[in-house]
Amino acid sequence: MECPHLSSGVCVTVDPTRFPNGSPSSWCCSVNDTKLGHVQRVREHLQSLENSLSNNDRQRKRKWSDSSSPDSKRKKDSDCTVAQCATGLRNLGNTCFMNAILQSLSNIQVFSCYFKELPSVALRSGKTAGRRMYHTRSQGDSSVSLVEEFRKTVCSLWQGSQTAFSTDALFYVIWKIMPSFRGYQQQDAHEFLRYLLDHLHREMQGSKNGSPSPAPSLDQPKHASESKCCINGTSTIVTSVFGGILQNEVYCLICGTETRKFDPFLDLSLDIPSQFRIKFTKYQEPGPTCTLNDCLRSFTDLEELDETELYMCHKCKKRQKSTKKFWIQQLPKVLCLHLKRFHWTAFLRNKIDTYVEFPMRGLDMKSFLLEPENSLPERCLYDLAAVVVHHGSSIGSGHYTAYGLHEGRWCHFNDSTVTLVSEEAVLKAKAYILFYTEHSDQESPAKL
Repeated sequence: MECPHLSSGVCVTVDPTRFPNGSPSSWCCSVNDTKLGHVQRVREHLQSLENSLSNNDRQRKRKWSDSSSPDSKRKKDSDCTVAQCATGLRNLGNTCFMNAILQSLSNIQVFSCYFKELPSVALRSGKTAGRRMYHTRSQGDSSVSLVEEFRKTVCSLWQGSQTAFSTDALFYVIWKIMPSFRGYQQQDAHEFLRYLLDHLHREMQGSKNGSPSPAPSLDQPKHASESKCCINGTSTIVTSVFGGILQNEVYCLICGTETRKFDPFLDLSLDIPSQFRIKFTKYQEPGPTCTLNDCLRSFTDLEELDETELYMCHKCKKRQKSTKKFWIQQLPKVLCLHLKRFHWTAFLRNKIDTYVEFPMRGLDMKSFLLEPENSLPERCLYDLAAVVVHHGSSIGSGHYTAYGLHEGRWCHFNDSTVTLVSEEAVLKAKAYILFYTEHSDQESPAKL
C-alpha cells in the first residue's frame, strides 16, 4: 500500500525490519493529520529563516552606503551601476594589508587592464609542457603562478559581484613563494607591495614556453640610462608602469670629488620632516600643516651624511665626510609615494601620526627633475588614483584600508565592505601610501 504522504515530502524512508507488525507505510499513515500539518509548518518556517539569514549575510558581505553626509541618500536608478562595479575582499585573518594593496592596484587602470587582458594560464603538468606557462623561477616551482592568481583576482574585482571575493588561492601562492608572509600575523602593507611587484616582475621575466603580451608602450621619453630602470634585466609591465630613475650625487667634502650613479625605483620612500612631528597639547596652537611637497623637498634636498654613513671616496682611498643629493631623472607612469610613518629605534617602534596634506589633482613634479627643461609640462603632472591608510599605533597591529577612484567614484575599501565617499573624506585621510597616475584631461570624478 503506497503511503499517501510521499507526495507531500513529509514521509521518510524507514527500515521495514523495524516494523514486524505492520508495513512502514501503514505506520506513516497512522500519524495524526494535525501533527503532519504542524511538521509542514515548522519546515516552511525553517526554510524562510534560512532564506532570510542568507539574504542578510549577502548584504553584510557587500554593503554600499553613501558616507559623505548622514542626510545624503543614493538614488537607486542612477547609482545601481556604480554599486555593482566594485567588489570587496574577504579578510582571511589579518590580511587587510594585502586587501588594501590589491584594491589599490586594481584601480590603477594602466596596470590592472594589462592583467585583465592576459589569457588564462594553464599550469604545466605531465605532457602539457607546450602550454603557456609563467614560471616562478625565483623558487624553482612550476606548480604555482603568482601572475595567474593575481590576474584572477583583478578580474574578479571588476566583475561587479556583490559578494566579497576570497583571495585564498592567491594567498596560498604568496605563502609558497614569499616565506616572510606566511602565517596570519599583521604585516606591513608597503613591504608587501614591494615583494608583490618584485615577484610579479621576476615571474614574468622568467616566462617559458611562450611569453605574455609585451609590456605596452607608455610613450616615455628615451634616456641613455633607460635600461637601468629594468630591474634585473628585461622590462615588464611592472617596470613599464612603476619604474622611474633616480640620479644619486655624492660629493666628497675633503677632495671635492663628485660621484654620480643612476638608481631604478618602483616607489619613493619619503621622510616626514622632523619639524612636523611635534605633538601639540590641546592648550597649544597647532603648527603649520605638513604637505606632500614638504616631504618631497626633504627627499631631494642636499644632505650631509653622518658619521655612520661615511662615503668611500675612490680618490682619497678612504671613507670621508660627504654630501648626498637625489634628482629624479625619469618619472614613472604611476608614481608611488610611501610616507615613512614608522620610526625605528633600538628599543621600540613608534608611529608618526602627523597629517600630511596631499593634492587630489595636479601634483607637479617638475621642480624635482634633473632636467626639467627637457620634459613636457603635462608629463610632470599627476592625479591621485588610490590611497592606503594604516589605522592604529603600531606596525604589528592596527588595520589597513584603501581609497580608490573606481568607475569615476571614490570608494573606501575596508576588506569586504565597500563604501562610496566624497573627495573631502579622501583628503582628510592620514595617508601611508599614495598612488598617482599621469595627469589626464578627462572629466573630473563625480562628486557625491
